Amino acid sequence: MEYVSTRGNAPVLDFEGVTLAGLASDGGLYLPREWPRFSEDQIRALRGKPYWAVAVEVMKPFVGDCLTEDELTKLCTEVYGEFSHAAVTPLIQLDEQHWLLELFHGPTLAFKDIALQMLGRLFETFLERRGERLTIVGATSGDTGSAAIRAVAGLDRVEIFMLHPHGKVSDVQRRQMTTVLAPNVHNIAIDGSFDDAQRHVKRMFGDAAVNGPVGGPLQLGAVNSINWSRLMAQVVYYFYSALQLGAPDRKVAYSVPTGNFGDVFAGYVAAQMGLPVETLIVATNVNDILRRAITSGDYSAGEVTPTITPSMDIQVSSNFERLLFDCGGRDGAALGDQMRGFDGANAMQLSNAQRDGMKALFVSYSADQEQTSRAMQWAYQAGGQIIDPHTAVGLSAARDALEEASLDEVVPIVTLATAHPAKFRDAVERATGVRPSLPARVGDLFGREESYAELAGDYETAREFVLSNSAFSSATASA
Repeated sequence: MEYVSTRGNAPVLDFEGVTLAGLASDGGLYLPREWPRFSEDQIRALRGKPYWAVAVEVMKPFVGDCLTEDELTKLCTEVYGEFSHAAVTPLIQLDEQHWLLELFHGPTLAFKDIALQMLGRLFETFLERRGERLTIVGATSGDTGSAAIRAVAGLDRVEIFMLHPHGKVSDVQRRQMTTVLAPNVHNIAIDGSFDDAQRHVKRMFGDAAVNGPVGGPLQLGAVNSINWSRLMAQVVYYFYSALQLGAPDRKVAYSVPTGNFGDVFAGYVAAQMGLPVETLIVATNVNDILRRAITSGDYSAGEVTPTITPSMDIQVSSNFERLLFDCGGRDGAALGDQMRGFDGANAMQLSNAQRDGMKALFVSYSADQEQTSRAMQWAYQAGGQIIDPHTAVGLSAARDALEEASLDEVVPIVTLATAHPAKFRDAVERATGVRPSLPARVGDLFGREESYAELAGDYETAREFVLSNSAFSSATASA
């Protein structure tokens, strides 16, 4: 399997290469040169298999020759054997048409665990093979940070610097990051938004004073969903859930609460691979750049509005570039020009080809805080389920799509339940009157010691902190 950059001017890499590189050297994002395709019989053959076995089959075409099937099987059984539910991502029925796909049974109670626990093992495998070390620099609006830190804490060949917007994540989200006191973990609270943190991270990858591939002292790697391996692992639960609802002989629709577009792009990949996805509902909060882009072609960023769904308080969605590339004819040079224009103006209009390419699969709806609270109330009163506010945005969008006839009334609609409700207990309690408890496995979270640095919001301060606190001084340092 070969991987190409969305901007068309970076080296073609294999799976191992894109896993360690993260962001392409031309500023683009990697994705496969062509999509692998499963027949209906191949999909049907996955029915009844455990999650790890479905994961092996779905990931195998993307991994290519970089892992043997035995190596991939070992990774999948080890990673998904540590989740608290035997099904890993169980389906819960709310009514005759609405379902929840619970993605929060990993160690940090969020969907990010499903991909990041795998990514941590892949880093370890490939770095050991190469005799190299890797400095991860990441940005988080809440859940990515804790899942990534949990995945790499204590590893000899990896260190991690995780930036989050100070005071703009929940107390549970913050503590899940800042109470991990491993020597290779560095938490940074910046004075700014998630978009600021994400811009800093992307800039470091192209900064010759930082990144090894362009002459800097460190070899940087990514755990944000700009890393292809994360998206690959997320494709699996679309297959796993659709199989339980009758695929490939029955279509399924998905409503995906999203900010950075990675989770919903994984659903797009599943559809390209042959999974019968009827519709992908892109669910946003009031920071609705994705809704505007999909419905009217207007991709213009504004100021971030803080909400009760902080993981979605994003204006610039990195993974949307992958969809623009694929729907726009895979013209890297043209997309590179388009994205550079967006970087300068913070706004652009999508091309007709890009808009037409989205129409067949995507619709989008947004939910304000009142609508989000109503969805939490409906899930509790109608289905007996306590859900977090991000999941509620997805459920609100799913109900809107059904009401506005964007979906066939006989197609099951699966809303991705992206986080355990106890991660946002204040918002849940205000909406439902029920204060959810943390699971026993993280029940002592508020008794643990915290450690993190508070920094100004400018790029230079963040860069200098990384350089002065890194334990690795060479892109190819050997143990």
